[in-house]
Amino acid sequence: MTLTLTRRSFTLGSAAVVGLAATAPLSRAQAMRTDRLNILCWEGYNTDDVLGPFRDRHPGATLRAESGTSDPDMINKLRAGEVNVWDLINVNQPWARGQLYPEGLIKPLDQDRFLPYFERMLPEFTAPYPLAFADDGNLIGMPQRYGPFSFVVNTDKISRATAEEQGWKLFLDPAMTSRFGILTYDNWNIIHMCLTGDLNPFKPIDEAGFETFQKTAETIFGGAKLRTDDLVAMNTALINGEIDAYFTGGTYTASPARLDGLTNIRGITPSAGPIDGKGGVVWIELTSLVNNPDPSSLAADFLEFVQEPEISKAVGFAEGTYNPVSQMGDPAVFDLWDAEELDAIQWDTLADEMSRSVEYDVVASYDELSKMYNAAKRG
Repeated sequence: MTLTLTRRSFTLGSAAVVGLAATAPLSRAQAMRTDRLNILCWEGYNTDDVLGPFRDRHPGATLRAESGTSDPDMINKLRAGEVNVWDLINVNQPWARGQLYPEGLIKPLDQDRFLPYFERMLPEFTAPYPLAFADDGNLIGMPQRYGPFSFVVNTDKISRATAEEQGWKLFLDPAMTSRFGILTYDNWNIIHMCLTGDLNPFKPIDEAGFETFQKTAETIFGGAKLRTDDLVAMNTALINGEIDAYFTGGTYTASPARLDGLTNIRGITPSAGPIDGKGGVVWIELTSLVNNPDPSSLAADFLEFVQEPEISKAVGFAEGTYNPVSQMGDPAVFDLWDAEELDAIQWDTLADEMSRSVEYDVVASYDELSKMYNAAKRG
């Protein structure tokens, strides 16, 4: 199982660390490392297209970037003492404010240096983006890649209008039995099965909700023709007509097929749903400075470097999957995308899909839901 294929396959763990306080930004007078930089990230930031130009600017520095397999796994590395190893961490939006900063694992950014970048971002982020800030007002991360993540259809078989209107109920329709697959990104499956059952996964589930979830999970697993954690295999099945849709997917998973010209493969965001009328979920990455006691000045330099137009594009178009970036609000960034690349990330409907999505968050009743999910998965 490759990292590209497991990128959104989150396994939520729990490891609370208390009593640690986030530190204030370091004085420029304090000595910092200038000879090495270690980045813990999702794939994309570790590509030669991103790291190569930064190495060229810092020829004497050692640069290391390692991809994680889940947000909690990366966070637990810091909890286990690897704050002494890493200088930057790139995870999804709830973690910086909810866990990393309160536990003293990341530290504030220089607002004079980084706040101006928000002014050139897309409208969703220019406020600036609330989850980039801690409760105390400190800036604790910079947003970049993002995207709606619900399900994917072959529009030659199921029209976009039909898929959006039916939403998650599409996968409960007996007529869809053996016509869909399940991309087994387990945490996302749990979120999406809650939405299918008209439940809010980000709030505690009651007994009636658990019963609904169990029935929903059993129905979806029972009706699926295939299961895989391989997005390439799932797209291939969709293209070949083996299935007409797959449960869990979006711009991120559909984009490789679309860039190859197969624009009938489309990520769908339901037109309505159970969370304040919304049925979609959007992930947004934040990159933060690790609270390393031996800090590297290259960390903030790199975080500023990836705001640049050419590098923002390189991050968004990392090999394997393609995603919009918040920096596309800047014409100098947006103009780097050609028509086919914009079509691959479904730019034509992206703003509308964002408006119908809620922010990805931690699943409130994860342990109980996971047991029911795995039981249904075993059949």
